[in-house]
Amino acid sequence: MIACVLDASVAANWFLPPGQEPMAEEALQILQDLGGGKVRLLVPALFWPEFGNILWKAARIGRISRKTAEESLDAIGMVGLTTAPSRPLLKNAFAIALTFGRSVYDSVYVALAVESGAPLVTADERMANVLAAMFPVRWLGSL
Repeated sequence: MIACVLDASVAANWFLPPGQEPMAEEALQILQDLGGGKVRLLVPALFWPEFGNILWKAARIGRISRKTAEESLDAIGMVGLTTAPSRPLLKNAFAIALTFGRSVYDSVYVALAVESGAPLVTADERMANVLAAMFPVRWLGSL
């Protein structure tokens, strides 16, 4: 079994309308691999409010209904993601953010990837392009 750090941008593809998400198929493959015991997914504690915020935005602009957003919040909790505390990652995340011009939010995921030795999988191509040469960051579209 391999381990990966999962960015909220990837998990969002599991619940947002597939026709509107360019990498829904790749994201769903990760979910299938999790269900099949092929992969273990790690997330920082920051993942949960970030995922909620993605659904909030989608519901607010009418991409999904409030009911679908609420059901997605329930469903993501049952997927089996391993959550790591964000606080111990903060100092390294801050250094990564300052050095590479990324947000501390994004850098918490990168710091978890470094600490755990598991690659971060993200749907954020720009972030992957900036950080992949220095850190274990993989763009979802390249998997």
